[in-house]
Amino acid sequence: METGSITTPFGRRSMTLGMLASQVMAGEIKPDQSVDKWKLFRALCEAKPLLGISDRALAVLNALLSFYPKNELAQENGLIVFPSNIQLSLRTHGMAEQTVRRHLAALVEAGLLLRKDSPNGKRYVRRDRAGEVNEAFGFSLAPLLARAEEIERLAAEVMAERLHVQRLRERITLCRRDIAKLIEAAVEEDVQGDWQGLYLEFRDLVEGVPRSPTTAQLELLLDELTALRAKILKQLEMRMKSTKQRGNADYIERHIQNSNPESTTELEPSFETKQGATPEQDNGRGAVTMEEGRGEIAHPSRQEERQGRRPGARDDAGGLKSFPLGLVLQACPEILAYGANGQIRNWRDLMTAAVTVRSMLGVSPSAYEEAANAMGPENAATVMACILERGGHINSAGGYLRDLTRRSEKGEFAIGPMLMALLRANAPAGRKAG
Repeated sequence: METGSITTPFGRRSMTLGMLASQVMAGEIKPDQSVDKWKLFRALCEAKPLLGISDRALAVLNALLSFYPKNELAQENGLIVFPSNIQLSLRTHGMAEQTVRRHLAALVEAGLLLRKDSPNGKRYVRRDRAGEVNEAFGFSLAPLLARAEEIERLAAEVMAERLHVQRLRERITLCRRDIAKLIEAAVEEDVQGDWQGLYLEFRDLVEGVPRSPTTAQLELLLDELTALRAKILKQLEMRMKSTKQRGNADYIERHIQNSNPESTTELEPSFETKQGATPEQDNGRGAVTMEEGRGEIAHPSRQEERQGRRPGARDDAGGLKSFPLGLVLQACPEILAYGANGQIRNWRDLMTAAVTVRSMLGVSPSAYEEAANAMGPENAATVMACILERGGHINSAGGYLRDLTRRSEKGEFAIGPMLMALLRANAPAGRKAG
């Protein structure tokens, strides 16, 4: 039989202990041992990361297996194949002969093939008068048969690892979705908490993962995201319990506001008008009118003061809530360039900048005034900042604003998702207001 003796390579190729060990192992094949060559090849393709072979080397091995006349690799059928490099090049779809030789050497080095070289280094076969193979010189497939169980075990390990990584990625995706939507819900409902900080922590975790993470890195990311989600849920649960104990269903809508209009640290929305109301402001905090260039300041009606409307709250007509000024500027940093001296310290500065942006984008005064009446002046300024931020994706800023106004009047528009999407896009920039 072909594997019954030790052979050394032809020419200047040196003999190594690894080649000797492969020959010894191939000589221990059981007489009745056999394996389907294509099933084994599929297992090799799965196990290639652990075997250290490339896909090009596997293509050469596939060509060698195609020269084996039987589907079952077995000692009784012979285990030597002897195609020339030209034939191998044709069956590897035109691979260069030098490349074929390099990958053949890699397969021998990996212990998947054995060379059985003839005295002159050529590959050929001697047959008897009956046409049966008497002696063949070429490449022995005996190592494949001898290592069949090992290769199938390695393939199973790779498949199990792939399934584990797939499940890790699925759980990470679900955890990311939960965190993003929980933070968005907290911002929508005006729940007190450092949601900007939590969101930035969330983005730092996600963006810190390399393009091709290892299994250990994925497991660590999942643990950190799970802990962050639990932290967010704990804050929301404490808020719900506090609301239930107070017995006030509207409590979750309340928040604390800095009443100083010139404060540089104002992070909460200042006021919101009902649909159809005039965008006015009390205590000297004037709102810029919608007429371009007038810059007039209107004062509130005393009736609104007596009604005790809370700044930033959801009104009875279902109007939009305003969002914290700091959150708006973090999501829409481009609007800062249109503030006085490149700064926006309060809502009045933002609304003044929005009028400038409105003119620059070609939005008519009437379209902006309708938006202010439907959404409230703060929300209209916020939407204008969002339109500026997404200017490259919007063909007609005026038409887009009118569409949002119509949707707002029907109760079909919310600013929260728009702000959160822009916040996600601009999180790495880390620019601050003022």
